[in-house]
Amino acid sequence: MTNFISVQLKKAAEVDLAKPLCKFIQQSYPGGDAQAEHCRAAEELSKLRKSALGRPLDKHESALETLLRYYDQLCSIEPKFPFSENQVCVTFTWKDAFDKGSLFGGSAKLALASLGYEKTCVLFNCGALASQIAAEQNLDNDEGLKAAAKHYQFASGAFQHIKDTVLSALNREPTVDISPDTVGTLSLIMLAQAQEVFFLKATRDKMKDGIIAKLANQAADYYGDAYKQCQYKDTLPKEVFPVLAAKHCIMQANAEYHQSILAKQQKKFGEEIGRLQHAADLVKTVASRYDEYINVKDLVDKINRALTAAKKDNDFIYHDRVPDLKDLESIGKASLVKSTPVVVPLSQKFTDLFEKMVPLQVQQSVSVYNQRKADLVNRLIAQMREATNLANGVLASLNLPAAIEDVSGDTVPQSILTKSKSVIEQGGIQTVDQLIKDLPELLQRNKEILDESLRLLDEEEATDNDLRTKFKERWQRTPSNELYKPLRAEGANYHSILDKAVQADGQVRERYQSHRDTIALLCKPEAELNAAIPSANPAKTLQGSEVVNVLRTLLANLDEVKKEREQLENDLKSVNFDMTSKFLTALAQDGAINEEAISVTELDRIYGSYTQKVQESLKKQEELLKNIQNAHQDFSKMKQSNNESNLREEVLKNLAVANDNFVELVANLKEGTKFYNELTEILLKFQNKCSDIVFARKTERDELLKDLQQSIAREPSAPSIPLPTYQTTSAGGSKPAASSAPTPAPRTMGTKPQPPARPPPPVISAASSSSSTSAPSGTAPAAAPAAPPAPGASAPAANTAPSQAQGPPYPTYPGYPGYCQMPMPMGYNPYMYGQYNLPYAPSPVYQNPGQAPYPTPQQPGYLFPQQPYYPQQ
Repeated sequence: MTNFISVQLKKAAEVDLAKPLCKFIQQSYPGGDAQAEHCRAAEELSKLRKSALGRPLDKHESALETLLRYYDQLCSIEPKFPFSENQVCVTFTWKDAFDKGSLFGGSAKLALASLGYEKTCVLFNCGALASQIAAEQNLDNDEGLKAAAKHYQFASGAFQHIKDTVLSALNREPTVDISPDTVGTLSLIMLAQAQEVFFLKATRDKMKDGIIAKLANQAADYYGDAYKQCQYKDTLPKEVFPVLAAKHCIMQANAEYHQSILAKQQKKFGEEIGRLQHAADLVKTVASRYDEYINVKDLVDKINRALTAAKKDNDFIYHDRVPDLKDLESIGKASLVKSTPVVVPLSQKFTDLFEKMVPLQVQQSVSVYNQRKADLVNRLIAQMREATNLANGVLASLNLPAAIEDVSGDTVPQSILTKSKSVIEQGGIQTVDQLIKDLPELLQRNKEILDESLRLLDEEEATDNDLRTKFKERWQRTPSNELYKPLRAEGANYHSILDKAVQADGQVRERYQSHRDTIALLCKPEAELNAAIPSANPAKTLQGSEVVNVLRTLLANLDEVKKEREQLENDLKSVNFDMTSKFLTALAQDGAINEEAISVTELDRIYGSYTQKVQESLKKQEELLKNIQNAHQDFSKMKQSNNESNLREEVLKNLAVANDNFVELVANLKEGTKFYNELTEILLKFQNKCSDIVFARKTERDELLKDLQQSIAREPSAPSIPLPTYQTTSAGGSKPAASSAPTPAPRTMGTKPQPPARPPPPVISAASSSSSTSAPSGTAPAAAPAAPPAPGASAPAANTAPSQAQGPPYPTYPGYPGYCQMPMPMGYNPYMYGQYNLPYAPSPVYQNPGQAPYPTPQQPGYLFPQQPYYPQQ
């Protein structure tokens, strides 16, 4: 009886998902099996998209299942990959499902670097394909009816979900097919068709007529609402409107028909006839207006037969009064359908390809936790190293332990020999020179990478600004200066880091230059080192004294504290705890992650004991240094002092300080080299990120330029052409009272000009005909008076050319059969553009082609009208 409405699928441009996703995985996850597995999953996702969108889909459950699996996978990866224009930038391009395109360009399309846009379009296709599958069902059996109802309700839910989420998902104006108004109407249409399927099933199952009438009336109500929503909007295909109007009438007619049966059962024969008459009028309207779209012959025959029988019975038997339509009771409504909500996963066969990948929110929380952990560990290590440097400085200033080891006064103390040996084993001064020499090269490499990255952004932003200035409001995409703000902030941060690194390098060089000679002395052999140290009389009286023994004990305890710190530092660096499970549990339980509270609690639990040990070590060192200083004062009082011994002690102090500076310089330079190498990797990732987004922006720019060119080509051009002065003046020399603005030329783009209609032929007397044939060449023939106008008709204006031309529908040039030499207007120009359609009238004076102008303008106009202008088809 009827045809169901199905929705066309949107068409998507091909996109390679594997490449950008793999790049993000390689940048964000350590190498190994997990990274390789994630990359394989990205390739599988790209294949799934191609299978779902890259080929025509059959109207079958298996094709819908593929689409649903792809939609579920998009929902799964949304929290795991940062899809955006400045992170994982993938531009999805989709065409409008209802736009058929034009002669000069393709159909309307929209390209966005948004996963929400991809999800919306895929869900639209799910609903559209479901509507097509439902329309293909065999409604003559229960299985087909159930499948159709299920798919229509799913399609309605899909379109309703798009209506609720599309604006927040896109953050910009969508194409017409996925706009809230359009998908809202589609949702209602699908719901109406699902209700109609239930009506068909109730009819097939021969349910009570009262129930069937309510089902039909509800379907009519749905169809009516859908028609009202799209009645004044040109968003859906034109064939949808008559189908909706027809179905509204058909379902209402069915409701009246079945309600009439119920009235007959209740012996309300007048109401029966009234309802059947209304039903007959409704189907008559459908047959007369919408027969092209829906065939209602069977329904018309059924209603007419029932109406004829009811009238016959009432006329002969019952004689019941037929009430007016307005007096009939309204039919109830019964809705058995509802939009199926979109609850992921939609597919029954869905398996998450990225099941082992943690959500992005968890990744971010883990990253912040690791930063908190690094700050805590670095702070504890820095406190211990600072305390160790302080202890070494205090001992060097006191010339300990060299002062209590200098027994003979002419040999190198054992502590100095140990330090000299350690410096030589580490490469000595050559190591420091090489490390300092390498720093500028590493710094320059990092600067070049950063400058190149920012140059890419600058060039693309300049191009975007130029095009925005050129096209103005037509250039509808995110401005580059706004899009690049996070990248520029990141680049400024790297610049600041490099500036601080340069300052630190300068401080290291200054420190090295001030201690270079002493460090070089430590690198010499023992004999040269001994010769460089002044000799002095030994303090033999102090050897074996109680003060010396106390100092040795205190120094040994201080060395033990230093060793404990080294072990504690290694322990701090080796502590590792994976917070992923903690954050995943919090996300599953609360739907959100309070990273700060969880991280602080866990860090206190894990590192609380280490923090306590560090504080105890610092306090112990403070007490030891205080006791060492007191014991050294006693040692200094007992020790004999002279110039030679003072000079020797000063040299030994400098050698001890030089050793400490060498150790610290080498550590700082190695740390700086490591810093520059790690920064190089970070900057290379930053450069890749800039390169990727610039490439994506260039691709988007080319697409937008192409669309703009096609849009401009589709626009009709109609320049305003001012009329010449002689054409704006009437025959009498007076100017018309029209507006002074120039009249634009007629637009002819897109439509072919049609020849004007022919007026009735003029009535010409025989005398005028004979005079015209006997007139000599070069003289104007005498014009015969025209026949009087018919009653009620207005007389033509004198001395003017007819407003429309007449003549044979064939060319009139010499040599063509039927050629007749016809006069042309005096000002006729055969090459004038669209002369027959110009807003001003042609000259009223006629002449034959090639004939000289008539000498007397007072003569009346020629009787034969001008031949029509037929443009070449």
